[in-house]
Amino acid sequence: MAAVDPRVLAVAARVAESRERDVPALLLALKEILNCPSLGRKESEKVKQDIYYYDLTRYCLLVLRQDYSRVRGGWATAAQLAEILSHCCVGLEVKEDPEEFYTEFLPSAIDNLLFLGRRLQARFIRAVKSLVQDTTYTITSQKDEEKQDFLHCFQTVTDAICWLFGGHIQLTKHVLQNDHFLQLLVTDNVETAVIMMSVLQSILGVNSSVLLQVDEETLHSVLDELVYKLSSTTNPVIGNAATKLLLLIAKFCKQLLKLLTTRYKGLKVLLSKQWTGKGFDRDLSQLLDLLYLEQSSGKREMQRQRQAACIIQAAWRGFQTRKRLKKLPQAVTILQRSFRAKREQERHHLEKQKEDEALKLQMQLQRQRAMRLFHERQLALLEIIHASQVNKHMQEMEVKSALTIQRFWRGYRARRSFHQQRQSLKEYKAAVIIQRAACKFLEKQRSKRPLSPWKDPKGLTDEQRLALQQKVDDYIKLHPASQMSEEMSKELHMQAQEKLAQFMLRSKLDQRAAQRRETLLAQVNTDVELLMNAPRLAETTEKDLAVFMSRSVPVATKAKQSHNAMLKYARWPWWKKLGDEFVEDDVIPDDALNAELGSLFIGGRKSY
Repeated sequence: MAAVDPRVLAVAARVAESRERDVPALLLALKEILNCPSLGRKESEKVKQDIYYYDLTRYCLLVLRQDYSRVRGGWATAAQLAEILSHCCVGLEVKEDPEEFYTEFLPSAIDNLLFLGRRLQARFIRAVKSLVQDTTYTITSQKDEEKQDFLHCFQTVTDAICWLFGGHIQLTKHVLQNDHFLQLLVTDNVETAVIMMSVLQSILGVNSSVLLQVDEETLHSVLDELVYKLSSTTNPVIGNAATKLLLLIAKFCKQLLKLLTTRYKGLKVLLSKQWTGKGFDRDLSQLLDLLYLEQSSGKREMQRQRQAACIIQAAWRGFQTRKRLKKLPQAVTILQRSFRAKREQERHHLEKQKEDEALKLQMQLQRQRAMRLFHERQLALLEIIHASQVNKHMQEMEVKSALTIQRFWRGYRARRSFHQQRQSLKEYKAAVIIQRAACKFLEKQRSKRPLSPWKDPKGLTDEQRLALQQKVDDYIKLHPASQMSEEMSKELHMQAQEKLAQFMLRSKLDQRAAQRRETLLAQVNTDVELLMNAPRLAETTEKDLAVFMSRSVPVATKAKQSHNAMLKYARWPWWKKLGDEFVEDDVIPDDALNAELGSLFIGGRKSY
């Protein structure tokens, strides 16, 4: 094993012993070691292996993420470290754990370099904006110098990236799919945009098939940005770089050329109108020729495909027509059958609909008739019952109505629960049927089973039979049965029928008498309330008189006659009243009242 370079050992020792912010400046010593002219090819590979073995390349990788505005040497140190990292990784042959180097270390190096490029691009754009705003000559010169330094550092970092993926071709796909690269490419600054398009051109030059290896979203993003730069700017430098890239992409693969013609249909017009005569007509004409050629070939291919499709469709339609003609008789039969079935179904539907409408109308008429009878019955009851008893009657009717509603609701709820429990009821009935069938089957099996000759059925012995007969005789003696002849039973039956008929007749008479008593009691209560609430004669009005007037003409006539008789009795001379000395003045004799007021009825009705 060859000895380790003492310069590498010295740098590793100083880095291990120094502070973190001094590490970037110490790592710059590796540039002198790598650029030493006395090193040959093998010595250079040995130095790179030593640097990787002592983790100096990993230090270079990690310090790229630092903020170099406070580090000695500034962002130029970061650019030099990026260059050192790329040179250390290219041409390095890793013997111990090469998989980690290729799958983890190199992608991390690309990520950190692109991240550093984004920071330098952002600071360069900020310096350009501040340079536009400042007008002082001294400050302008300082800003211009700072801007040039940032641009030079950005160029150095991009060169390091190109050197790195030039030595490791598999990194080109990782560079294109990296978000930092797409963000670096999407910029409006001319200088950095030209540099990034040159990086993209280097990627395509190193690995021309990388655009087919990346995902569709990344490919569309790159092409969208190139076409956008052609459409959004008039700078010939940007147009030249974007045109060269599109020409390189179109020359590489017909698939990408087809994508350009189909995805960007106005690209040919844009290139011919906006970029003709800008100094790169040769590349522009080549790109336009490729696009027009692809369009014409695409049209021819589309025409050929259309003709093939027409032939296939004609053959298919002919096959379908012949097949349909073969099945035409059967189809007509099926159509007629389905038409008749549909017509019959419609007829049944119309009949059912008419029946439903007739039933609905009949139910509505019955409901109206029942409501009319109910209202007539209510009016008749209101004419019989006094006004003070109306509230009580209405309360009773409300209670009856509530009971009826509750009864119907309970019935509906019971039917609904029954329908819900129908499945369980079916299961229960099925279980009962199965059990019954099983019991019958077992009973048949038992009946078919022959009895063993040594197991005779046990019968009663003579002693047991005599004891059982004695018990039956004793029970009959204690409980003798009453004997009755047929004539006596018929007579008893006739007596029971007569008593039952008398009871039913008496119950009907009692019911009628009770109804009459209730009606008379209501009439008496009405008359009493009318008389109690009657006003005095001085305060009587026509409305009050209407209460005491009867609607029956005979009753009104009889009442008038009785009133005239009472007036006539009051006007009699004294000698006609000699027999009534002891009768009070305001009291009328009972005979006169019975004679004159026998048929007088005040308020309500009277039945004759």
